[in-house]
Amino acid sequence: MTGGISWFWGLLAQAAHGGGAEQDVSAAWNAHMLEEVADAHHFSVPFLGIEQDLPLWPPLHVGSLTVDLSPTKHVIWLLIAATLCALTMVWVARRTRARAAQRAPTGLANVIEAFVIYLRDEVAMRNIGKGGERYVPFVLTVFFFILFMNLLGLVPFGATATGNISVTAALALLSLLVIEIYMQIPMAIVMTPVEAMAKLARIFALAIRLFANMTAGHFVILALVGLIFIAGASAGSIKYVIWIGPVLMAVAIMLLEMFVALLQAYIFTMLTSVFIGLVRHPH
Repeated sequence: MTGGISWFWGLLAQAAHGGGAEQDVSAAWNAHMLEEVADAHHFSVPFLGIEQDLPLWPPLHVGSLTVDLSPTKHVIWLLIAATLCALTMVWVARRTRARAAQRAPTGLANVIEAFVIYLRDEVAMRNIGKGGERYVPFVLTVFFFILFMNLLGLVPFGATATGNISVTAALALLSLLVIEIYMQIPMAIVMTPVEAMAKLARIFALAIRLFANMTAGHFVILALVGLIFIAGASAGSIKYVIWIGPVLMAVAIMLLEMFVALLQAYIFTMLTSVFIGLVRHPH
């Protein structure tokens, strides 16, 4: 999206000086909302001066199926989330191990340790039951990976990879594999059609719940920010008063979104643990 940064600042200047009709600014912002939420083959972080069109790779043909493996905006932010998550966990593990014999960890390490202990005892072991310790690493990985992706979406001009149905569907399918992989009898042999539909419904619920909640939150924030630009296009000094409401509401929603980012990661992890427990201990 070459010129995207200049477009944004141009719209901001236009709103600040009251130039342009409200309908034009509203239409431009509506298009920008869809562009921000949707996936694209460009990556931009304006406050760092980064704006780059991503490469388009030749599609992969598997029979009649065509698979596009070209990197996209959501893929880049997913990789950033994975990298930050891995670096943070490795740093916390080393810091905790180094201080284990001396004193309890402090700061971020203490916060991460509290999350790990709670997720291990109250989510994984409580819902999975006997033998649940083998699933603890997966449960922790899912939680922190989703949390990092959700929080990166709150960074200015960032993108939420979990706002892409392909990402949430892949996470749900991965959970399905982990849920079923320890069954002693192959699932396809013993599963009745009703059981198959129930299992697919669980995966569908995991994917849609995370996708819908993260996408809806960003639409609300973008809509409130858009009111600032629309107010700026109105005539008269009243526009400076109108700005106050959308700004305060946008800040409030941003704070709420921080809680939602944590909550949705927790819900996905909790449901995954519950589904694993239902398979391991059906009665």
